[in-house]
Amino acid sequence: MTKKSGLGKGLDALLPTAESQLPESGITHIPTANIIPNPRQPRTNFDSDELDELAISIGEHGVIQPLIVTQGEAAGQYTLIAGERRLLAAQLINLEEVPVIIRGASDQELVELALVENVQRTDLGPLEAAEAYRQLTEDFNLSHEEIAARVGKNRVTITNTLRLLKLPNDVKESLAEGNITEGHARALLALPTPEAQNAALKSILKNDLNVRQTEELVRKLGGEKPQRQSPPPPDPEIKALEEQLRQRLGTRVTLNQRNKGGTLTIHYYSAEELNTILDLIMSD
Repeated sequence: MTKKSGLGKGLDALLPTAESQLPESGITHIPTANIIPNPRQPRTNFDSDELDELAISIGEHGVIQPLIVTQGEAAGQYTLIAGERRLLAAQLINLEEVPVIIRGASDQELVELALVENVQRTDLGPLEAAEAYRQLTEDFNLSHEEIAARVGKNRVTITNTLRLLKLPNDVKESLAEGNITEGHARALLALPTPEAQNAALKSILKNDLNVRQTEELVRKLGGEKPQRQSPPPPDPEIKALEEQLRQRLGTRVTLNQRNKGGTLTIHYYSAEELNTILDLIMSD
């Protein structure tokens, strides 16, 4: 069994979050141009406005938190482990050098460290997380339990997120673009074929369905009867009035109140009982 690295305890266990946590001698400055992105980076989209704000901050204060890199294949070249947002922001303002911590890292650690940084500091999109989990399961033979321990999630979350990769491309594109949520996408997984999932997607987008409505749609498309909503609890005042009428007339009485008006139903079970009720109603 693969030995757990304890990444799930938090990024602070592996990556310093302030210069006070690491002696100055552990930090070096290298040319920004010598750093190549992490090829195992799960994040594929970075918010341009956030990068602009970070670039302005770096221009004023510098890169306060060092990047984490590992020695690359070529001399003087380094592969980024963590800190891609800081690297991109530094490149936006043409910063020539950035502070880094150089450490050894295997291919598996490149995935794990980048994944943990994004999960714990900036939320990944569900498909980006799913792709990272896929790399860990298929490329490094980690179980869902082992991945959960490394990233601080539960096993069910890992399994459900990985299932998103089974969706057809149209659904995945809508999820990546934010047109539907992860809740919509998980509901669509219950449909048996990509054709049915794509058809349901069109209905979601056309009718602006929420997740609950999508689940009802999926049940209908799957042949399940829609769940009936529980009737509202009876109004205590109506129940009390029904009881007063029952005692007065000696039979069951039902009141159905609507927004305007309603109906009063008096139940009788024989001609004699009807005559008795009429006498009570008609009497002075």
